[in-house]
Amino acid sequence: MTEPITLTVNGLDYPVDVDMGRNLLSVLRTEIGLTGTKEGCDDSECGACMVLLDDQPVNSCSYLALQAEGKSVTTIEGVMPADGLHAIQRSLLEEGGVQCGFCTPGIIMSTRALLDGNPSPSEEEIRIGLSGNLCRCTGYAKILAAVIRTASDN
Repeated sequence: MTEPITLTVNGLDYPVDVDMGRNLLSVLRTEIGLTGTKEGCDDSECGACMVLLDDQPVNSCSYLALQAEGKSVTTIEGVMPADGLHAIQRSLLEEGGVQCGFCTPGIIMSTRALLDGNPSPSEEEIRIGLSGNLCRCTGYAKILAAVIRTASDN
C-alpha cells in the first residue's frame, strides 16, 4: 500500500507516493532523482547514504521515507555550490583524501554536520564525528587532515 507524502529535500517540496516500508535512500534516488547519495551496505554501517535530516546526519538506508515527512532533508546535491566545489570537497582533494570517491558524499555530509555544530573540533571530535563513515581506500589520515584544514579555513 502506498502513501502520498511530501518530502522537503534541499529546500524543495516533492510530492511522492511511497510504500510504507520504503527507505529514504531509495526514494531520494528513484522518485526524486538525486543520485549523489550512495547505497553502500544497506545496513547503516558504511555512511555512504548519509543525509542531513533537520541538520543532523542520518543513514538514509535505514530511515523510512514516511518518517522524513515534515522534516528538512539535505543531500549532497543540496550542499554543493553551483559555482564549484564545497570547501570540504576541495580540502579532501587537496589533501589526497579522495580516491574512488564512493564514500565522499557521506563524509562531506558528516563533516558538514560536525562543523555546523562545532566550527573548531578537536582531532578526537572529528574522529567521533566521522565514525559512521567507512572508506576502503585512504586509511583516514588524509580525510582527517582535510577536515582539520576545512575547520581552520573557516
